[in-house]
Amino acid sequence: MKLKKLAGVLTVAMMTASLTACSGGGEAADTSTEMSTRVVYMTNESTTEATDDDDKKEGLPVPEGMYLSEMTGEPIDEELKNQRPVAVMVDNEMYALDHYGTSEADVVYEIMNSTANDRITRLMVLVKDWGKIERLGSIRSTRPTNIMLYPEWNAVLCHDGGPAVHINAYFDNDWTPHFNGFSRVNNGKSYEFTEYVVSGDLDNYFSSSGVSPEYDEHRPEDESHFEFTPYGTTIDLEEDYGEAVDAELVDLSGAFPHNASQLKYNKETETYDYYEYGDPHKDGEDEEILSFKNVILQDITFNELDDNGYLMYHVTTSEYKKGYYITNGKAIEIFWTNPEWLDHTRYYVYDDNGMLEELVINTGKTYIGLIPDDSWDTVKLK
Repeated sequence: MKLKKLAGVLTVAMMTASLTACSGGGEAADTSTEMSTRVVYMTNESTTEATDDDDKKEGLPVPEGMYLSEMTGEPIDEELKNQRPVAVMVDNEMYALDHYGTSEADVVYEIMNSTANDRITRLMVLVKDWGKIERLGSIRSTRPTNIMLYPEWNAVLCHDGGPAVHINAYFDNDWTPHFNGFSRVNNGKSYEFTEYVVSGDLDNYFSSSGVSPEYDEHRPEDESHFEFTPYGTTIDLEEDYGEAVDAELVDLSGAFPHNASQLKYNKETETYDYYEYGDPHKDGEDEEILSFKNVILQDITFNELDDNGYLMYHVTTSEYKKGYYITNGKAIEIFWTNPEWLDHTRYYVYDDNGMLEELVINTGKTYIGLIPDDSWDTVKLK
């Protein structure tokens, strides 16, 4: 599969990659590999498209009145084509459960929210068809990391404030539209756990704020955030990318110890079910399990901002950082980069000639875990 390739000469320093696989007797087999620095020579063109038709997969026709979503690669109503998504901050503390509406998300980020509280995480869920939201949340505050991330989707952030000293400067741009404060629902919990986006909230915000509900001039030129396989086809990591390891369990409890996050492969649905606090994550609205076709993990650095545990990930970088792409019970090592704010994060793999090409992923929903670099080695794939 020969797709977009990078220009110039690229040096990638690959550190030790540790993958843990389960053996038949239940013991963990060490599949760690030591990889040396590689120098990769690229084409002089900024992108080179495939000319070998044998490498191309034939997709299914798009149903009439629909288009392929830039967020999932799957058909959705054509009337939504120019509608920008919303990115909603969702509290991930145990007491905030059950979540509502999270199963409607197209993409979900899980991000360490604080270095305090045993590195508790928070979710940022992106929803393209936000008009169908009946109840989503509960909603909590944002952090600088989220404000650096959501503009690459040309989204609107929905949150409940945050540490002003750390976030206000990031909101001082016309490409960081955001809505702060939503409806309160009497759920018998403390006040901070009662805020939700409910039906009509977003319509009211868009009409009263002057923020466009459609994509604007700050949308990245490349409309699709991911490189999807043609609709109706499937990426097989072993066949399409060669070496892959078993990954029916993605154990992130070492990186996210408070939530003990895990993703478990469901062979019946061929998706990954999200678990935290030892249980499957079920939507409080319909008990649907939060699940994903694609799992992307990014090894990422961060710095603490104060003594209260506030932090910021370094989501923009010109380096090629390590990661994993996981789908259909298998995983491969990938690289990610995002040199400029407002550009898309890009994901790459080595082809058979030792050149980096853009990763092609399966259509469907995607989980993106930002794994702190000091706990990257605790990630276990089994």
